[in-house]
Amino acid sequence: MKDYIKLLRVKHYIKNILIFIPAFFGGVIFDKNKIIQGILGFIAFSMVSSMIYIFNDLRDIENDRKHPTKKNRPLASGRIKPIQGIGCIVLCMIIACSITYIIKNLYAAFFLILYLIINILYSMGLKNKPIIDIVLLASGFVIRIFYGGAIMGISISKWLYLVITTGSLYMGLGKRRNELKRQKETRDVLRYYNEDFLDKNMYVCMALTNVFYSLWTLDMPNPKICWTIPFFIILLMCYSLNVEGDSDGDPVEVILHDKILICIIIAYAICIFTLLYLV
Repeated sequence: MKDYIKLLRVKHYIKNILIFIPAFFGGVIFDKNKIIQGILGFIAFSMVSSMIYIFNDLRDIENDRKHPTKKNRPLASGRIKPIQGIGCIVLCMIIACSITYIIKNLYAAFFLILYLIINILYSMGLKNKPIIDIVLLASGFVIRIFYGGAIMGISISKWLYLVITTGSLYMGLGKRRNELKRQKETRDVLRYYNEDFLDKNMYVCMALTNVFYSLWTLDMPNPKICWTIPFFIILLMCYSLNVEGDSDGDPVEVILHDKILICIIIAYAICIFTLLYLV
């Protein structure tokens, strides 16, 4: 069972919490109907995410066997057979399609299908195209936000869109930066990059994320939310410190392996919640 949980990348479902961001910042987190829709969407999106992870693992078995850590993945190590992986893909697809049919939201379904198509194209070869690979990595986070807004009927702020876009590009660049430092042979696209290029663009995106977030807080109903700007800057600084360290650059790994960063995220969330819902 542990191998199947690893195969499905259950811990990466944390990324899908972004689906609830529009509801949280939209002030409707206690709207029962919207949250039920959001939970169903979370499950459907998680199933699609797992399908993509398994599909990618099936295609990359040989490369993963050369990687110092990826060689321990269930498919690369042989603990789960390819046919069993295909069976998991089918099961996830059935669950995702069933939930999408129950929800009956064509706009939300569009983003789910878009996410699936983009990631299949990424796995089929676009991951080896410089810049395009990072843009597609970042697009996954942006699509989650729009999917969450669509499934719960919430408009997406232009500032939220810009914050998530630049923040996602920053994380994608950081992931490639650390892959370049740790293991050049396992990803063809890495030969096109160098650390100077990735560093410069990382911190351009980080600066823009801080700027767009600051402008976003000034556009919110409660002007006191601008008090959270230092919190947000410190949060990104802590994340950056981890990326500059011995991390592999994966956002989930970076967050889950730093208790201080987790505490800052929780404190930030409490601060935003207080200003949005209690003040």
